[in-house]
Amino acid sequence: MNADEERQFREFVAARSRSLLHTAYLLTGDWEQGRDLLQTALASTARRWSKLRDREQPELYVRRALYHAQVDRFRLLSWGRETVTDTLPDQPSGKGADWADTVVQRQDIMTALRRLPKRQRAVIVLRYFEDRPDAEIAAILGVAQGTVRSQTHKALTSLRTALAGSGPSASSSTASGRGVTA
Repeated sequence: MNADEERQFREFVAARSRSLLHTAYLLTGDWEQGRDLLQTALASTARRWSKLRDREQPELYVRRALYHAQVDRFRLLSWGRETVTDTLPDQPSGKGADWADTVVQRQDIMTALRRLPKRQRAVIVLRYFEDRPDAEIAAILGVAQGTVRSQTHKALTSLRTALAGSGPSASSSTASGRGVTA
């Protein structure tokens, strides 16, 4: 990578790293793992920066690298790290909505997202948290638009089921404010 390409890459990272980190967090469910995932994707992108065909769309390449790095990490991890249960943990009692309720709702949503298969989670993150259209999601993930729609349907069904026990307000909102029931 020559000096001009390095400058372009640094400018890209400075401009887009916050948004990319947010996506990585949503894919992993953990800030530290998200930072590691983003670092891996950016390192991969830096190695190929001079060979990127479309310099106007490097973010698409990085997002695809994020998704693929997350899938690779998942394959390497032991399957025994998570405990799957039929019921969600007990919810706090009380009907007053306050900041603590919002935190609990977000934790419930993140728990439900973590339980989704990786492709379904990626589709939900790209669609509802990043507001991307089917065609762009399909390009990022390297799948057909029909696959995006079917994975979205399956993911929303799973999320509705998972969030049904946590109360009506949790199943109708997300961290970004848009409904999961759309």
